[in-house]
Amino acid sequence: MIEAQSLTRRYGDFLAVDQISFAVSEGEIVGILGPNGAGKTTTIRMITGFLPPTSGRVTVAGQDIVENSLVARRDLGYLPESVALYTEMRVAEYLTYRARLFGLTGGEAKQRIGEALERCLLTGVQDQIIGTLSKGYRQRVGLATAILHRPKVLVLDEPTIGLDPKQIVAIRDLIRGLAKESTLLLSTHILPEVELLCDRVVIIDRGKIVAEGTPGDLQERWVGNPVVRVELDAPRSEAASRFGSLEGVIEVRLDGARPERLEIECQPGRDLRADIFRSAVDGSLTLVELAEAKASLEDVFVRLTTIEETRSEPEVVAEPDEEEVAS
Repeated sequence: MIEAQSLTRRYGDFLAVDQISFAVSEGEIVGILGPNGAGKTTTIRMITGFLPPTSGRVTVAGQDIVENSLVARRDLGYLPESVALYTEMRVAEYLTYRARLFGLTGGEAKQRIGEALERCLLTGVQDQIIGTLSKGYRQRVGLATAILHRPKVLVLDEPTIGLDPKQIVAIRDLIRGLAKESTLLLSTHILPEVELLCDRVVIIDRGKIVAEGTPGDLQERWVGNPVVRVELDAPRSEAASRFGSLEGVIEVRLDGARPERLEIECQPGRDLRADIFRSAVDGSLTLVELAEAKASLEDVFVRLTTIEETRSEPEVVAEPDEEEVAS
C-alpha cells in the first residue's frame, strides 16, 4: 500500500534523508523509529505529499504521490505531529467543513461525520468549541478528520505526543480499531507504543535505515549474548566466582546497588539456567530469582542509534499551539 524507493531529501547542504527504501503491505501496522533529528518527520512529509523529495519516489495504493497527488491523497489519511485545527469552530462544524473538502455532501457526509464522531469517542463534545478541548480530545478530532473519507492508508506522526497516560491508552485503543480497516504507518519515538501496536519496525538514524523487522526479530538479532538474571536471598561473596566457573559463562556482573543480584552473560545459543540452579544447590545458595533476561526494543534502539544533542533536522516553522483548556 505504501512503497518508498530511494527517498532522499536535502535542505541546502544538509542531507536529512538518505536513500530510504521500504514498503508497507496491506493490513500492516509499521512503525518508524528514530532519535530526534533522525529524519522521521521529513520521511513522513514526503510520503504524504507535503514535502517533495529531492530524489526518489513514493507510491500510495499504487499512485505516485507527486505525479498523481490528488488521486493518491484520496486513499490517504494523515495525522501530523502538530494538528492544525480551526479552534474557533465547533467539533461537528469543523468535520462538516473538512467533509466538503473531501467532496462529501448530503447524506453521505452526515453518515461519515457520525461514524467518525462515534469511532473517535467525540459524540459527547461534538457541539463544543475546539479551542476549549484538551489536547487529547484535539488529537481525536485530528484522527476523526483523517478517517472521514475512509482512507485505505493512515499515516500518524507522533499520535500520542504530549498526552497524559489515560489519554495515551484511549488513543492507542482507537489506533488498534482503525488498523482493522486501514494500513497504518506510525512514526514515534515512544518505544512501548511500537511494541504494543506495530507488526514491523523501521529504525532510522542520521537519515538512513539501520534496521528493519518485527520487534521480536530485532530483539533477537541485535541484543548480543543471552543473559540470565540471578537473585539470592542474601549477598554471598562466593556466588560470582562459583557461577563464573561454569562452562559457557562469559561474565558475571554484580549489581552495585543490590549485591544479592547477578547478571550472568552466556555464550550464544547456551541456556545455562539448569546448570546455574544445580551450582546454587551444591553451594547451599538460596535462589529468589532465576530467569532469562528478556531484551527490550529499547535495548535494540540504544544499540543501533547514536543520539547527539547537536544533531537535528532543519526547523520547520509551525503554527503556535493554542492554549489548552481541559474539557
